[in-house]
Amino acid sequence: MPNKLLAKRLPALVLVLAAAIVPAWAKDVAVVSNKSGKVNALTMVDLVKLCKAQMNRWSDGTPLTLIMREPGSPEMRMVEEKIYGMTPDAIRDLIATANHGRTNHPAILVANSDEEVIRRVQSAPGAVGLVDVYSITGAVNVVKIGGKLPLEPGYPLHGN
Repeated sequence: MPNKLLAKRLPALVLVLAAAIVPAWAKDVAVVSNKSGKVNALTMVDLVKLCKAQMNRWSDGTPLTLIMREPGSPEMRMVEEKIYGMTPDAIRDLIATANHGRTNHPAILVANSDEEVIRRVQSAPGAVGLVDVYSITGAVNVVKIGGKLPLEPGYPLHGN
């Protein structure tokens, strides 16, 4: 009798556990900028160019640096899919190529935590970073993507 009861309840239990686990993987990513910078909005096309190091200066001539988490990390999975469309190894290669010969001002820096991304963006004029929305502090500005802020309906870097 207990086996029949377990067999009936097991599918529902699996669904409940899956529903609890999936949101932990699906992170909303925010683009943040240095407070002294003038960037407060980007199109998705410009964000892709920025992330792929196809832009190296802002319109006012300020050098641009992207600061992000390690490719292949759970925090970057959604970014890898929606922005890069590349494997983590291909992104690492892109970073190495983009930074080649740019020792004074790298195009892309990799940080170990969202807190480190925030600190680096805060201290570097022209810097932007990719962080979990819940890591945002008053030390940086939040950049609209496609006219939307994180957590607004239609925000393109929504994790689901």
